[in-house]
Amino acid sequence: MFALLRTFSLQELLHHPWRAACALLAVVLGVALGFAVHVINASALDEFSRAVRNVQGQPDLELRAMQGALPEQAYGLIAGQHRFVAQAAPWIEATVQARHGADAPVALRLLGGDALQIAPLAPALMPRLFPGQDRLDLFAPATVFLNAAALQALGLSEAQAAGAQLRWQLPPSSNAPAARAPVTVRVAGTVAAGGLPLAVMDIGAAQDLLARWGEISRVDLLLAPGATAEQLLTQLRAQPGWPQGVLASVPGNAQQRVAQMSRAYRVNLTVLALVALFTGAFLVFSVLSLSVAQRAPQFALLAVLGLTARQRLALVLAESTLLGLVGSLGGITLGWGLAALALRLLGGDLGGGYFAGVQPALQWSGGAALAFGGLGVAATLAGGWWPARAAQSLPVAATLKGLGSHQAPAPRARTAAALLAASFALAWLPPIAGISLAAYVSVGLLLLGGMAALPWLLGRLLHRLPPFALRNPLWLLAFERARRMRASASVAVGGVVASLSLAVALTVMVSSFRGSMQEWLDTALPAPVYVRTPGGPATSDAGLLDAGFVAAVRALPGVERAQAQRNASLWLDSSRPNLALLVRPLQGAQAQQLAWLTAPLPVPPGMIAVHVSEAAAQLYGLQAGQRWPALEQAFAPATTGFYIAGIWRDYVRQFGAVAMDSNDYQRLTGDRRASEIALWPAPGADPAALQARIRTLAGNTPLEWVSSSQLRERSLRIFDRSFAVTYWLQAVAIAIGLFGIAASFSAQVLARRKEFGLLSHLGLTRRQILCVVAGEGAVWSGLGALVGSALGLAVAVILVHVVNPQSFHWTMELRLPWLRLALLATAVVAAGTLAAWLSGRAAAGRNAVLAVKEDW
Repeated sequence: MFALLRTFSLQELLHHPWRAACALLAVVLGVALGFAVHVINASALDEFSRAVRNVQGQPDLELRAMQGALPEQAYGLIAGQHRFVAQAAPWIEATVQARHGADAPVALRLLGGDALQIAPLAPALMPRLFPGQDRLDLFAPATVFLNAAALQALGLSEAQAAGAQLRWQLPPSSNAPAARAPVTVRVAGTVAAGGLPLAVMDIGAAQDLLARWGEISRVDLLLAPGATAEQLLTQLRAQPGWPQGVLASVPGNAQQRVAQMSRAYRVNLTVLALVALFTGAFLVFSVLSLSVAQRAPQFALLAVLGLTARQRLALVLAESTLLGLVGSLGGITLGWGLAALALRLLGGDLGGGYFAGVQPALQWSGGAALAFGGLGVAATLAGGWWPARAAQSLPVAATLKGLGSHQAPAPRARTAAALLAASFALAWLPPIAGISLAAYVSVGLLLLGGMAALPWLLGRLLHRLPPFALRNPLWLLAFERARRMRASASVAVGGVVASLSLAVALTVMVSSFRGSMQEWLDTALPAPVYVRTPGGPATSDAGLLDAGFVAAVRALPGVERAQAQRNASLWLDSSRPNLALLVRPLQGAQAQQLAWLTAPLPVPPGMIAVHVSEAAAQLYGLQAGQRWPALEQAFAPATTGFYIAGIWRDYVRQFGAVAMDSNDYQRLTGDRRASEIALWPAPGADPAALQARIRTLAGNTPLEWVSSSQLRERSLRIFDRSFAVTYWLQAVAIAIGLFGIAASFSAQVLARRKEFGLLSHLGLTRRQILCVVAGEGAVWSGLGALVGSALGLAVAVILVHVVNPQSFHWTMELRLPWLRLALLATAVVAAGTLAAWLSGRAAAGRNAVLAVKEDW
């Protein structure tokens, strides 16, 4: 009996390879995409963590200022705490523009440290001298040691780097605010640290080179045996002269912050990758339902021969398991290849920007492979459950007489109502551990509820036939069969509804985000032109311009208006990522506007106004109209209090930004340097001549001249790259839906040869029969497109108004791209009609007439 059943199942798969291939394709793609996304992100996160550990080493504790630099006196107080501190190492950090010969400048991260104390704390940063170099080069002025990434960025091999001369453009500092001429540094060796381009030198030489005497960036500590961080900090705060606004963090916090920053992005990508698998479950349901209906007489015969109802159930589930195992194995193999290709072409961030500059090696994950393989098998088993139940409850005697029902069991309307109600209840629950788990479950229940309601929905939609169908017999046949065979129609359009609803939801979400970002860019980029130094990151000190240069630009002929803008960072909580600090003119006649959610509030006397982004408000629990003590600590004792005057929308800085008026910032810090200049040329001014004047004024300082249109285009290009994976996943979901249409109609039409033979005997020509079949395909596909579009819009509401704010901490307006949605629905209807017509050609021939004679 076992051999008979095995042969029965294998023959079914071999005799209908197109049907099995469609189901397998959905499982393979779903498993492959999910596994590939997981492997890519896991590899990138591991490589980034390794790079951070190399650069930061393994101290027990790290001390930094909340804003700006630490005074050098703080290191003396720390090193004097011998009871709690075993070893303390000061560091100074900066970003410089390095150039070798006539090559383009390269941004290097500069670390200045004490070579006598580096080895125990950060062995990967220990300088290694080139052969023949003097040992005292470890402490020599203007002498640096580069890592492999820096050598590669500068186009140097180790042999070429020995003794090479580099030209460095140094940023202005508080001690040297004016623009500085480039300096020459010598390469004396290398360091083993990986990650981004890095240069290491002696801390004293770095302070002299950067003109940052009397300040350091951080202090790394090894605690004495038995000492705790709390004991040390308590003792330090009691010391006279200890600066306020100093935070301590443990080494693992940096990796944890990056993992938290990218977690929502990684989870969203994984969920989107499993869209294909979710759609594949409905396709498996459709294929197996039609297979069971077509083989009903064979199941009935097996029942007469002794096969029990439970064994029939197990037989169909075994076919589902076989599909799942084969599809999962193929998906894991394909996913590994896709991950290798994506890492080579896109890098490890998949467009998210969290691991920029990291080139991870692909790492195999056996646990992930088993997990995604198990998901593939589970999806096929879920898709095969209802067809298996249909085979189990088959009326044996009636089926053998040709009277058995071939309809798949239709869920009741109350089941659909319960699923939809549960979806609505879960949609608005808060995130769990920062992940929108309840919202994802809500989306799944919404789709399941919509699928369960398909028979009822189709009945309601076809309750009244359209007038043109009543006047045309062929259309009447098509509509009547679609209306009276609702269970078959539900099976046929199930995969269509699932794939189209998800495609519509993703289309609306991306369009809403892109439209909102375009409006935001119009507000964020008010000036026609922006002038800044090239290459450095937005919050880097490598791109700072001194106040005298800004004043000179304002005085140039052809300049109507020039505003200095400063980008910095704030570290208010060791367990959270840094906040971006944006310093802009926000008061007076020339104040810049932000993308306000609500109008700014009046500021109480004696307080300083700040404006926080949506992300900062959510992450720190802030509201407009309240005081912010944590920010006061960062600027203490220069301020009496900060007042949150408004909340604004920011689509760039996911983990929060604070905007402050330029005059307030300069009064608090005394720092008048700028990161960039927003420039309004005078009417009729020659842009080329103005650009030449500004470059002449800058002297040796390299400048980047960028128009707002270029920045807008660049931002949208980055946006599209970030959503490139989403576009591909959307295309895969649509492709699987179209394959499902073809498989469903092909199987159903081929199973209706007797019906077509009867229509031929009644006088219908082959062309008319094909018109009837194509009409049924149009009706079913049209209804599927209508239901799928409605479900997709409902899912889009959850994605836009729930998942997006919970995952990325910003809101946007729902935008419906009607033309694109109409094209999607039209493509589905056209594909369904074409698939039905092509399938009808194969079934409406001479074999259909012969099939009728089998009953005579």
